[in-house]
Parts: sequence; C-alpha cells; structure tokens
Amino acid sequence: MINTTPEKSQIAVDINHVTKRYGTFTALQHMSLSIADNEFFTLLGPSGCGKTTLLRMIAGFEDVTEGEIYLFGDEIENLPPNKRPVNTVFQNYALFPHMSVTDNVAFGLEMLGRSKAEARTRAGEMLELVQLSQFANRKPSQLSGGQQQRVALARALAPQPKVLLLDEPLSALDLKLRQAMRYELKSLQRETGITFIFVTHDQEEALTMSDRIAVMSNGELQQLGAARDIYEAPHNVFVANFIGETNLLDVTVKHITGGRATCDLGGDYALSCDAIDGVSAGAQVHLSVRPERLYLSETATDAEGLEGRVRDNIFIGTDIQTIVALNNGPEIIVRTSNSDRGSSRIFEPGNAVHVNMEAGAARLLVD
Repeated sequence: MINTTPEKSQIAVDINHVTKRYGTFTALQHMSLSIADNEFFTLLGPSGCGKTTLLRMIAGFEDVTEGEIYLFGDEIENLPPNKRPVNTVFQNYALFPHMSVTDNVAFGLEMLGRSKAEARTRAGEMLELVQLSQFANRKPSQLSGGQQQRVALARALAPQPKVLLLDEPLSALDLKLRQAMRYELKSLQRETGITFIFVTHDQEEALTMSDRIAVMSNGELQQLGAARDIYEAPHNVFVANFIGETNLLDVTVKHITGGRATCDLGGDYALSCDAIDGVSAGAQVHLSVRPERLYLSETATDAEGLEGRVRDNIFIGTDIQTIVALNNGPEIIVRTSNSDRGSSRIFEPGNAVHVNMEAGAARLLVD
C-alpha cells in the first residue's frame, strides 16, 4: 500500500474534521483528508453521499458547520468564493449562449480586471490548449457536447487557479465521448500542473483518471488510496461492492492459523485467505473474490477448487461472464477475456466445471 497522506509542504487542500449539517440532517460527518498539489484527486460515491457538498464547501458555495478547510496552508472559512484560488467546472457547463467561444473564455478574466486585449490573448491560449482554436468564433449551440465541455474547461483554467473543481462534468455526455474526455482531462491536468478535484459516481471514471480516490458513503469516508489499492484491497463490503464487480460470499470463519483464516462457504466447501484484525473463529463475515481472478477447468487444479455447473454465459464484448451454480452452494461469477477463449474450452450451460482461484484472490471483509 502506498502512503495516502502527502507531505505537509505539498498539500493543496487540507480538510480537517469537517462536518456539514442542514438542520437535523448531517450531509458530511468528520471528514478528514489531504489533497496534494498537482494531484488528480477524485471524490467517488453514490448520489447523496456528500461528495458535491464537500466540493461546494471548498469552493465557498457552502458554509462549514464544524471543522476547517485549508488551501495551501491558509484557513478559508471567511474567504468569499471569488477570493479563493479555485475555479469550478459544473455539470451543465454554464456557458453564455449569446457569446462566442472566445468571449465565454475571456469573460471571467475581464471580471477579474484584466484588459480586453489581455483577456482575449489568454482565451486564445486556453482554446489552443483544449484544441478548439478553430471554433473560437462559434456560439455554444454550434458545438457538440464534448466541445462545450472543453470550452468550460478552458474558461475555468484561464485565470490560472491553483485548484480546479469538477462536479460530475462528464455525466451529460454519451459513453464514447465520456471515455475520450477522461484521457483529455488527465492530459490537461498533467500539462497544467493544477490540482484537479473531480466528483463522480462513475467508478470507471475514477479508476482510469485518478492519482488517488476517496470513496464516500452516507457522508463518511470509507477508504482513501490509489485506484489499484482500493480495487485490490477494499477495506469493507461497501467499497468492494461499489468499486468494480465482485463475488461477495457469506462465510463462517472455521479457524485461524499462522495469519490465515479458513472459511466455511457452505456445501462442504472451505476457502482460505489472509486473516484480518478483529475477526476470530466462529465469526460470520464475507469473502470477496473478483471474477477475473477465477478460472474454469474440467478437473480440479487445486485442493480448494469448487465444483458446480454452468448456468449461463453472458457476452459483454471484451469479456464473457460465466455464472456457475456451485453444488449445494451459492452462485459465483467467473469473468474470462475474449482473447483467452481461442485457447481454452468454452463451457456451455449445463456443463460440470471446477472453479479455481488465483493465489491471494480471496479477501476477508466485514460490513
């Protein structure tokens, strides 16, 4: 696991025990995390988990009920939004329909006191950065959704903020455009060196773009870390379920020996995995196994192979999902890349199979 806390001198945004209440409703509870300078940081979670509320408090659009937020070491509670070294890209882009692309980008600079000439020069530089120079004289209605998104980015980047806040900016785009914009956003962040704080409920967006991810649920931080760490080593059931796909199996811990837990899966099956703190023999917990860490065979390849029958194959493009009903046990999903199908047998519904597991694939979790 990597260190999830940046050095103090490198911190762009420091959120210290922040709570936000609306009357009797608590939207955020004792949130603490530090975001490094020049980091692509993502707040990830389902709708209503508090991620946009936190973003709006950083921007100054919402007051902090308890706790403090620091920008580059300065406490910002009494600093109005227009005095903070941040800018925001909203979900709906908020472009002025009657203005040209250039005027949209230059407008904020003029409001900050820049001369018209200086503002237009800077706008031209930003449009070149987002590869929209040829559309400078068009109106927003003459642009595609992805192009409008890039105009909004150019406008937000023009004043050279130290932190750029992005509130689900890709949600209105279609799938192919969202995928293309992910790479453009990451490229822009690297090129500008600005700290990006990105809000999304889309796990794939978070995994593909982020240096680090804060997974949130019900106003609380569930896990903080690099994308690979969170995916491979979720801290609890919520994170395992929310990040990617997993087989979540109810198990009972039979015994723990030498740091390894042997778990009863039911149906005369037992699986072993690394033990975790606070779990002892007899505990009813969960076992998480990612579908791509499993593979099928006609005969068992190890002592812990699980027997069952194929119930269905689901074609999803790059992969095949095979649903296996274990004998006297639960169903389990196995994911196989299509590139592997030519060299391995295709098991059809009704075929008897053994489900085998890669070493270290099973992870013990609590709620």
